[in-house]
Amino acid sequence: MNKPLILVVEDDNSVKNLITTTLKAHDYRYLTAPNGSTAILEASSHNPDIVLLDLGLPDIDGVDVIKKIRTWSNMPIIVISARSEDTDKIDALDAGADDYLTKPFSVEELLARLRVTQRRLNMIQNETAAEASVFTNGQLRIDYAAGCAYLGDEELHLTPIEYKLLCLLSRNIGKVLTHTFITQSIWGSCWDNDIASLRVFMATLRKKLEKDADSPQYIQTHIGVGYRMMKVE
Repeated sequence: MNKPLILVVEDDNSVKNLITTTLKAHDYRYLTAPNGSTAILEASSHNPDIVLLDLGLPDIDGVDVIKKIRTWSNMPIIVISARSEDTDKIDALDAGADDYLTKPFSVEELLARLRVTQRRLNMIQNETAAEASVFTNGQLRIDYAAGCAYLGDEELHLTPIEYKLLCLLSRNIGKVLTHTFITQSIWGSCWDNDIASLRVFMATLRKKLEKDADSPQYIQTHIGVGYRMMKVE
């Protein structure tokens, strides 16, 4: 079972050190953020598998961080907070948190929550792989097994890179993918900063996919950030 990448959002150094030391001891990969603004940036840039989020942050309330992340991602968020009132838990869960751990907490309980979340992630990924051999979004249809894509009844004649880009976007539908994430996923780290080349490939893909270039249906550009495939009814 591969260890997920975890974003730890905590401004209290003693708590942050406890969490990161625990993660390191159990071979988890992790990133840290000391406040809400940095947390949002790290979440959008690195696409972590799980977020461990304190609510009492110095700049933005943790509930607002959850709401912001939920506008573009369903990544699991586990709240770790000293707020123990039911209303606080309900507010966080209603905003989109997946779990709530109250401070002070035991290392064993934190690890147990992570294992449960990871099992759920793996189950979802396995179910998706088994069920979604054909992806459909509006007139777009991708047969992953056959390696073909169609717009309506017509097959799209895509280059290998265009097809890889289309599949990456479709498998993350509704999620903003950063330039770095896309280039590393398609070409590896050697292309990390080659955003100009990515734009060229994305432009050629759009010409084949979008009937009206001025009103794109499928691929949305987030200037300075990346791209997202939109859900088409």
